[in-house]
Amino acid sequence: MDLELTQEQEMVREMVRKFCEAEIQPGVRDYDRREEFPQALFQKMAGLGLLGAPIPKEYGGAELDAISFAIVMEEIGRVCSALRSALSVQTALVELSILRWGNKEQMRRYLPALCRGELIGCFGLTEPNAGSDTAAQQTTAILDGSHWVINGTKVFITNGTIAHLALIFAQTDWSASPPKADASAGGTGRKGIAAFLVEKGTNGFGARAIKGKLGLRASDVAELNFTDCRIAKEALLGQVGEGLHVAMSALDHGRYSVAAGCVGILEACLEASVQYAKGRMQFGKPIGGFQLVQDMIARMSVDLEAARLLVYRVGQLRQKGREVTLETSQAKYFASEAAVRAAADAVQIQGAYGYVDESPVERHYRDAKATTIYEGTSQIQKLIIGSHLLGMKAFV
Repeated sequence: MDLELTQEQEMVREMVRKFCEAEIQPGVRDYDRREEFPQALFQKMAGLGLLGAPIPKEYGGAELDAISFAIVMEEIGRVCSALRSALSVQTALVELSILRWGNKEQMRRYLPALCRGELIGCFGLTEPNAGSDTAAQQTTAILDGSHWVINGTKVFITNGTIAHLALIFAQTDWSASPPKADASAGGTGRKGIAAFLVEKGTNGFGARAIKGKLGLRASDVAELNFTDCRIAKEALLGQVGEGLHVAMSALDHGRYSVAAGCVGILEACLEASVQYAKGRMQFGKPIGGFQLVQDMIARMSVDLEAARLLVYRVGQLRQKGREVTLETSQAKYFASEAAVRAAADAVQIQGAYGYVDESPVERHYRDAKATTIYEGTSQIQKLIIGSHLLGMKAFV
């Protein structure tokens, strides 16, 4: 496997790193403290073409290859996982879903505006009773003449309060009375799940910010509520019954982005640990001279290289048009767990200094944990990997 980057890919890395160090890094701690999404920075990213990184130029995107897209997420994840998360939703979950499943009118209407940052998107799949069990959708969409009427609640939706466009999943084959919120609802009517594009300002569509998160404190996360929300029939993305296919294809893109962002966390933790271990003096010498400190740094280094290899392998396969669900889950599982290990060790190496937010490793520690939960937990990734290898599903 040849992992030598092209000149164009190296230029992408240089451009994004310069932007991150000059524009994002100086204020990232303050945004985290205030739990404030840096929307002005997000718009600046649009000016660099990052909000349309993987989208074809005919729809206003930068048309970056898959590895260049991973490099973008890696570099942003290295300094600010909250912004990386927002960008991932915008591009990997919303834009690429519209590109694959949308009709020509939907692509023309939404993709250029999303790439320019005139529209911000969110992805509404998770519900109070539908997390890992994505088929247990209790949000309903009932066809009423020329409109769909949506009722239900989505939770932990990144970009939820700032989004102008929501990609929402709902069940279409229940009666107008929504099902009871119990485990028996899971899996019923899965063939009736559909995806819809709902614009901000639509009557019956509201959002409430969720604050007090452990990590990703500068990301905008919300609860979305739909009460007799009427949208045109043309808002359907794909066909009725394709909703889970839309969601799973989007999650493959999202997991790739998360894994790449974790490579960035790993690199940031390794850099911070090496620098600190060289300068911190204890017992008359730098702590980098102690075996147990070198053990932690060595493991970070190996995890970084392994995670990057897994991510770039997925990128190469994607560029060849290969099916990569297995490889993407492998990359997401390993990279996210490795990022948590690296951040924990980075805090340990810096001791009390790593425990306060004067050091970025404290934020990386909190942010890294989220990567083992969203876009499919580490446990779900292991079940996906197992089902591919054994030909047996542990869940339906």
